[in-house]
Amino acid sequence: MKADFLLIGQGLAGTVLSYRLLQAGCRVHLMDDGHPSSSSRVAAGLYNPITGRKMVKTWLADTLFEEIEPFYQEMERFLNQKFLHPLGIYRPFISFEEQNEWLSKSADEQFMGFINKVYSRPQFYGVSDALGGLLLKKSGYLDIRVLLIAYREWAKKQGLLTEGKFSASQLNRTREGTWEYRQLKAKNLVFTNGIQAKDCGFFNWLPFTPVKGEILTVRQDFCSREIINRGVFRIDMGKGVGKVGSTYNNQQVDLIPTAAGRNDILSKLEQLIPGKVLEVLDQQVGIRPATPDRRPMLGKHPSEENVYVFGGLGAKGVSLAPYFSNKMVDFLVLGEEPQKEVNINRFFKYI
Repeated sequence: MKADFLLIGQGLAGTVLSYRLLQAGCRVHLMDDGHPSSSSRVAAGLYNPITGRKMVKTWLADTLFEEIEPFYQEMERFLNQKFLHPLGIYRPFISFEEQNEWLSKSADEQFMGFINKVYSRPQFYGVSDALGGLLLKKSGYLDIRVLLIAYREWAKKQGLLTEGKFSASQLNRTREGTWEYRQLKAKNLVFTNGIQAKDCGFFNWLPFTPVKGEILTVRQDFCSREIINRGVFRIDMGKGVGKVGSTYNNQQVDLIPTAAGRNDILSKLEQLIPGKVLEVLDQQVGIRPATPDRRPMLGKHPSEENVYVFGGLGAKGVSLAPYFSNKMVDFLVLGEEPQKEVNINRFFKYI
């Protein structure tokens, strides 16, 4: 089998980049071990323009959020599946100062595109929003697991995916300068396998800062069309079931669910939506491929020809993937260097 690009990893990064490359007319092959606890398969998939405890507009929001929904809707049509869920995100205010600040920002052009409405009184039954809150638009969640399964099945039917764990010891450089891996021959290698890219030998110097995140699925006497988000997020899955998360642990980075993580989420959920949890149905763990500066990693190996990486999307992968996969294709196909904020040459000092 021959390909222009062999992508290692079919998480969100590998799926989106391979689709972009195929649309650009390139021959692509994917390799993936289907690990059930990869961050992409566990992540809640929120895309949210106003984030953090201080409720600030996320980096490059005006650029990124123009592409999110059109891109994933295009993939829905391509795969004949539903996995994008545009929903409002409701963020209760925690002080009069915050309320006044957002009442003022609602008339500011740089925020108007993301604000559905600012409420100064309680709006949602069962939610702790005595001071009202901010209802966002251009927000929602992507069911990443459904996307990955649908794309995986399509790729397998097309003969574009090899299932199994990548082993660098089986990789060889040919006299022509291409790469051979078992029965595969590819002009270029692209590592799209998150923090596992550090294990391949080429990118063990990249300073990934893995973060453990835990998410609960709970049964509640509560339902909401909107995603409720303050301290934790709650996505309504229907029939009294909600997905709630998440924790942020960069000290104990493993795939073991913890009582501390469960209790932390439930405590914050109790503050947000008091007295409504009836049962914890599930607890999941994933490792986010974060970076020290919280920016993606795009670029070419400094000395190896035709070896690239596309990753480090972290907790905002759903928002970052459409735009930066396009930039990665521009680099791979047209030779246009990624912008300095995301280019891996910013980490060459670690080699």
